[in-house]
Formats: sequence, C-alpha cells, structure tokens
Amino acid sequence: MKIEIWSDIMCPFCYIGKRQLETALEEFPGNDFEIEWKSFQLDPTIEPQSGKDVYTFLAERKGISVEQSIEMHKGVVERAKSVGLDYHFDKAIISNSLTAHRIIHLAKAKKLGDEMEEIFFKAYFTDGKDLNDAQTLIELGILVGLDSNEVKKVLENENLYLSDVKGDIKEAQEIGVQGVPFFVFDRKYAVSGAQPVEAFVNTIKEVQK
Repeated sequence: MKIEIWSDIMCPFCYIGKRQLETALEEFPGNDFEIEWKSFQLDPTIEPQSGKDVYTFLAERKGISVEQSIEMHKGVVERAKSVGLDYHFDKAIISNSLTAHRIIHLAKAKKLGDEMEEIFFKAYFTDGKDLNDAQTLIELGILVGLDSNEVKKVLENENLYLSDVKGDIKEAQEIGVQGVPFFVFDRKYAVSGAQPVEAFVNTIKEVQK
C-alpha cells in the first residue's frame, strides 16, 4: 500500500500525525507500506529569522504578548507529549522550509525520505536547530546517510529539486488539500489532519477490502 503524505516540517501537527500513523501501521505486521512524503509550505513568505523563537514570532504577528503566545501553544505541547514527542517552542527557530524541502527530495532520491523528515522534525521542534543555517542542514543530512557534497550542491544551487517541491505543492492544490498533514492511501482514501490512530487503522482496513 502506498501512503502519500503532504507535510511541512514547520507544522507541529505534521510531526504528531507522523507518530500516529506509525502507531497505526504497527497494527498491520507483515504488510508492505510505501511511505512517500510530499512537500507543502504553510507560509512560503516567511523570512528566515535566526534567533527568534516561535512564541515571539507569533506574538509579534498577532499583536499579543509572549505570555499569551505561550498559553496558546500549551495544548499543542501536551498533544505532542501524548504521542511521545517533546516540543520546545521556546527553542524552535523560525525558518523558511523551502531549502529543507529540497533536501528532503534529495533524500527521497536515495530512499531516505522518511528518515530525513524525522530528523528535520526533531531538529526543529525538539532540539532548536537553526534550519536556516547551511552547516546545520549539512550535518542533519549526514545523520541520515546523505553525502555532504550532495547536500552542499543543493544549498549552492537554489534550482536543484525546486521543481519537485513546486510540483508537490501544485498537486496538493489540484486534489484540494486545504492544510497539512494530508494523507492519501493508494489514491483511494484520504485523511486530513493529525487524526487519532483509530482513524488511520480504519482507513487502511477500508483500502485493503
């Protein structure tokens, strides 16, 4: 079964949805699942803002206090914790995800797309890594087994894998994706959002009928 996932690594619910899907897949031992990650940008206009955390960014954008921003994120932090994820929005550095998406496409070409998604999610939401920083991106690529020189080529040539990213986003628009995460199972059924594990299990069973 092929499962396509439109996602943005800056999307907290995408990481949560990844975990919930993985838990659901454990209910089907022996089944062959092919996971393909697709690029999506929640806000392609975001300028890289090294040193600015998510709480401060949202406070400035919405015209509220940092304390109010922290309060708004509490539910997301708790939901992440419920699936074993440790979110630190106070450390997460605002980034434009385009370059990371291009590196994910490099990883996909090496059959390392799922591993790259995981590393980028953890780097952003848990470890407070600066995904605007070239050296950080190279180091994260190496962690999943990418060649450092190939990652450097992607960083030095803004057109490398750009058409792949844009193609994914265009396809999302064509099939009516309103937000992410968005999961498509064998092009038969779709699940929108970080749904409970049971929703994924039931969808997989429907597809298998």
